[in-house]
Amino acid sequence: MRRLLHTGLNAGGETPQVVGGRGAYFFLSDGRSVLDGSNTGGPLGHGHPRMAEALRAAADLPMVSEGWSWKGRDKAADDLFEIGLVGEDWAGSVRFCLSGSEANDVALSLSQALTGRRAIATRERAYHGLVGLARDVTVQPHWHGGLAAPNGGTRIPARCAPVHVLPPPDEAIYLASADLKSSEPLERRLADAPAKLAQSAAVIIDYTQGGFYHDAAYQDAVAAIARREGALWIADEVVTGLGRAGRAFAFQGGTSRPDIVTLGKGLGGGMVAVAAIVLSKDVVAELEGKSWQNYGTLRGHPMTMAAVSAYLRIVRDEGLLARVHDLEGRYASRLREIAERHPSVARVAGLGLHWTIELHGPDWRNWMADTPEAPIASRVSSRALELGAVIGTSGEQTSLFLAPPLIISDEESERLLSILDESLELADREHNALMNRTH
Repeated sequence: MRRLLHTGLNAGGETPQVVGGRGAYFFLSDGRSVLDGSNTGGPLGHGHPRMAEALRAAADLPMVSEGWSWKGRDKAADDLFEIGLVGEDWAGSVRFCLSGSEANDVALSLSQALTGRRAIATRERAYHGLVGLARDVTVQPHWHGGLAAPNGGTRIPARCAPVHVLPPPDEAIYLASADLKSSEPLERRLADAPAKLAQSAAVIIDYTQGGFYHDAAYQDAVAAIARREGALWIADEVVTGLGRAGRAFAFQGGTSRPDIVTLGKGLGGGMVAVAAIVLSKDVVAELEGKSWQNYGTLRGHPMTMAAVSAYLRIVRDEGLLARVHDLEGRYASRLREIAERHPSVARVAGLGLHWTIELHGPDWRNWMADTPEAPIASRVSSRALELGAVIGTSGEQTSLFLAPPLIISDEESERLLSILDESLELADREHNALMNRTH
């Protein structure tokens, strides 16, 4: 009997167990080493010596809850501002959390308290977590936080707050058909946004989920509407913050700046569970003279703070932002080539070291994870594992994503892309067979 409830995403069923790792590789229980090509929580890969050293040193520290002042927490905050937020003079203060889901929930509840509004806005196909208000604004259908059974019977929990959904950005480096891109100008696509944001405490936007990657025009347009209508703008940088976008933050691609930023995943270098919310100076000013009733026993734990400081210094000392920026061009070029050769690929989009390859298939809007067969994306992911690389799906029906460690080499990148190329042949065969049957 399995005592641990199975939580597998990528391939379904039983897969080899991870028993170790080093650099950009996982070591599996069947004796193989496979490239870790899809792990947003591991920006430094596995076993980075400076991270390990920092955590060994922190193991002797006392247990200090968030209610006590701790010098290491102050140091981590200073490092975040002096390394990660350098030049971002709008930023005021940081509060550390345990996970990206919690950070988003805390940011959204604070927005409700500040504005007196209950509703929240997000964009189509968004994922912001599965805790409280973060689950409410997770509108990618299969991440509904409930129960899904084959052939129907899906049970979805009720939302805590009304949610307004905006149209998504539609940037892509490859589209198999012009029909996949909206023909409407951005202003017309966001025509309903002012009315929705006028009712909302905040609009929260992320930069990768569902394969949508915001361009500067989209971000700046939504930010301007939010400011005009009195809604706060929360930049969900849980995936992209502090490295993966090829700059410190994805929002730096635009001219607008958020009221709140949420961070997580890689913030602790892949070694500890940690997250944060960064408040603008304007929001901090709103809190003056008020008691923000929000506390967590293990937030800002000395072990996690040591990891945050170590990660930020590694990013700076090893020049990882510039490294990811350089790799972005390589991945964009190769993924465009690969997509053009594979009829199963409908769309490719991405930034930095986060890329989505969307396959032709059933409409994701109608899929609730309630089918008995493994989705096509999972079958391609299984094939990639056979060939020696982990390529992710986030449990999705038609989407694959690449998010390798920021320390991945040129040679390892080429191997990962070559494995993706070969794995897509499985999707091509199924796509071609379907096309032949329908024609």
